[in-house]
Amino acid sequence: MYAFDIERPTSLADAKALLAGEAQALGGGQTLIPTLKQRLADPGTLVCLSGIAEMKGVTSGPDGVAIGGGTTHAEAAEGLKDAIPGLAYLASRIGDPAVRNRGTIGGSLANDDPSACWPAGALGLGATIVTDAREIAADDFFQGMFTTALEDGEIVTAVRFPVPEASAYSKMIQPASRFPLVAAFVARFPDGVRVAITGASEDGVFRWREAEGALSADFSPEVVTGQPEGPMIADLHGTADYRRHLCAVMTRRAVRAALDGTGGLSSAGA
Repeated sequence: MYAFDIERPTSLADAKALLAGEAQALGGGQTLIPTLKQRLADPGTLVCLSGIAEMKGVTSGPDGVAIGGGTTHAEAAEGLKDAIPGLAYLASRIGDPAVRNRGTIGGSLANDDPSACWPAGALGLGATIVTDAREIAADDFFQGMFTTALEDGEIVTAVRFPVPEASAYSKMIQPASRFPLVAAFVARFPDGVRVAITGASEDGVFRWREAEGALSADFSPEVVTGQPEGPMIADLHGTADYRRHLCAVMTRRAVRAALDGTGGLSSAGA
């Protein structure tokens, strides 16, 4: 690990001032700290966001649920149980207890790992990502593997989620990393169904439009047939064809869980 300085602001304004230079924001550190340990990054100065109270918590209102960008996965899972069970289930199955009690929703979305869980929930629900400068629709936020619409120094301060009629998350867990080998988030709204897939595509999280169309007409597992197109991830854990196949399997399981009201289903992969 290279030597670095660390700043611990207690307000968003102070954090913004510190990030105006070459400093890098530090959320929960679940990706950045291992990267620093391997000397794959040399930020010089880290600006820790964990002390900013205005970026924490889960609040419900008439327009949906808002989660502060500095809220940990464990805190989100607890705060979402009644409002959006599918999203609560997603948060409760991220990594292990240590990860869930340190990692944050804002950090996960800003990193946009192609196998992360939160991007599927945000895209599947049509969330709005709120930053210190603007609001970004989830459909515009995710722009490819580890790539988002965020500008340098822009901070995810909150995420707003509409409340669906039903939702669920189905995850095939890669046991070594606890990331999803492939996972699907399904959300049913009065005007249609959204399906987001993570862990499968070389382009990162994506909406499976064909499945959305079929499920909007008939919200049942049996209508999810075929496979999504596009380049899929291939590695020692699974071939591209295997991941493509799992997209339909995980989507069908998510629909069943949504119909049962269980919020989700997880199983171990290779």
